[in-house]
Amino acid sequence: MLRAFLRTAARARTRTSRLVPDDDVLLDAPDDHLAPALVAAARGEYAPAAGLLARTRENAEWEHRDRYATRLAAFARSRSEWLDDWRATAPGDPDALLVDARLTVDRHWDSPARTELLRQVAPAVTAAAEAAGGDPVPWRTALDTARGAHAGHAEFERLWAEAVRRSPHHYGCHVAALEYLAASSPGAHPECLDFAETAAQDAPEEALVRALPLRAAFTCLTAGGGGGDAAGVPRARLDAAADHAIALSAAHPAADPWPAELRNLLTYVLVRLERHQDAAEQLRLTGPYVTSFPWDRDGDDPLGRFLQVRAEVRAAVACEPGATGSRRPRSGHGGRFRPGDH
Repeated sequence: MLRAFLRTAARARTRTSRLVPDDDVLLDAPDDHLAPALVAAARGEYAPAAGLLARTRENAEWEHRDRYATRLAAFARSRSEWLDDWRATAPGDPDALLVDARLTVDRHWDSPARTELLRQVAPAVTAAAEAAGGDPVPWRTALDTARGAHAGHAEFERLWAEAVRRSPHHYGCHVAALEYLAASSPGAHPECLDFAETAAQDAPEEALVRALPLRAAFTCLTAGGGGGDAAGVPRARLDAAADHAIALSAAHPAADPWPAELRNLLTYVLVRLERHQDAAEQLRLTGPYVTSFPWDRDGDDPLGRFLQVRAEVRAAVACEPGATGSRRPRSGHGGRFRPGDH
């Protein structure tokens, strides 16, 4: 019996010991396509970014386009010379307009006068989306703007209809709608999960929106709650969302930057559900790739928070060899969302 216990403990240590060392962990590492565009932007050159976004638009790669535009806008918050030159050289370029609109919304989002500022820019953001043809990504920015400006339901539904007409399964637009629903109806977390589950069921197998129930579970868990529920949602529904996301994660290669955000979010949810063995496996699959979201919800040091949680998971697995995780949710605590978080 003692030998069996030691073998189980050794397997648990092996599972977590395969995690990359702390010094090798990378925060928001770009993929091989985005990295050259960021390096060039640091030199004040916009051509690689323009070429990257043009390819995503021409090939209708909406999820990549959304992620790249968001990352480029984030870079431009501190170094915008390349974007300024791009806008001056090609004022009607739809890719430059996309990044500029995202940058404008992100800057206003952190202002104490956010609501009023976003109301002022909302017409221009919507006009840019309308001029973008079949591209759904500008509508994600328009939806985020409407949420921050506290737009009424009728206006938001109008924007939503335009977004899904262009791409019925775009993940970013669905996240924006999910967050609008949660913010406008604080007691509607079961409805948020209903919305996410329906969207996932209707989506093609390879669509990123199939991860939306995980995002809804995260929203429920971080909204507060206690006992067997989280924000009025039964624990079984949260576990089901996590289980579905585990299957999605398994379909992607390990240590790859593209599914890193899915795996970071999944780890966060699994830890809140105290499913430490499952969280340890996602940490292994994540490899060195840490994303600011969702760890920045807990403070201003997302990398430090990730490393802290990783250490806690390792300790929990070592103390509970062979366990599948105690099925007890934790209550949420405060934090903040940025409009561009996937």
